[in-house]
Amino acid sequence: MALISNGTTIFDGGSMASGIGSAMVLIKKLTASSSSDLQFVHGSSGVVFDSTYKEYVFVYNSIHSGTNAVEFTFQASTDGGSSYGITTTQTYFNAYHNEADSGAALGYEGVADIPSGTDEIELIRENKLSSDSDHSGSGVLHIFDPANTTFVKHYTARTHTNHEADYNMDSFINGYFNTTTAINAIRFKTSSGNIDSGTITLYGIS
Repeated sequence: MALISNGTTIFDGGSMASGIGSAMVLIKKLTASSSSDLQFVHGSSGVVFDSTYKEYVFVYNSIHSGTNAVEFTFQASTDGGSSYGITTTQTYFNAYHNEADSGAALGYEGVADIPSGTDEIELIRENKLSSDSDHSGSGVLHIFDPANTTFVKHYTARTHTNHEADYNMDSFINGYFNTTTAINAIRFKTSSGNIDSGTITLYGIS
């Protein structure tokens, strides 16, 4: 049975009609193994990060740090990964609740803000990523139109992690890279030590 609106087929046989909606296209998956960082560089090892797509999505899954109480961060490059540190403005807020049910809050986190700077961008803030054997962090980062040479480049992320002091932490991160130069590489790392394990997968949205 088909779903038709104003003469246009939307669904037919359980599938969305061609040209309706967006498709998520798998580009590259990287797996950490005591890795100092994970980098996605356009044109390297099958990575596409240019004007092919207007939106790119990074899914970071079960990121486990080799060092306790660290930040999990990212930054961008305009020179194919030769250097990182694009001027950024961002804001950050989160909710948290601990296992003992003795502490919970929702609020703005100024410690993870960047008013205008080239610092690493915190996806898990202020040394809170735990290295406990059963702890990890996961989330999704969206970067919009990175190859645009007219406008700044916006991003938004949502991350969940096991706080090193046994809190559940749900974080919301939004900002922009203050450059009109095309961004062509993204690097993920921890503030100290290595990414012990986990995966980061890059998708393009068509």
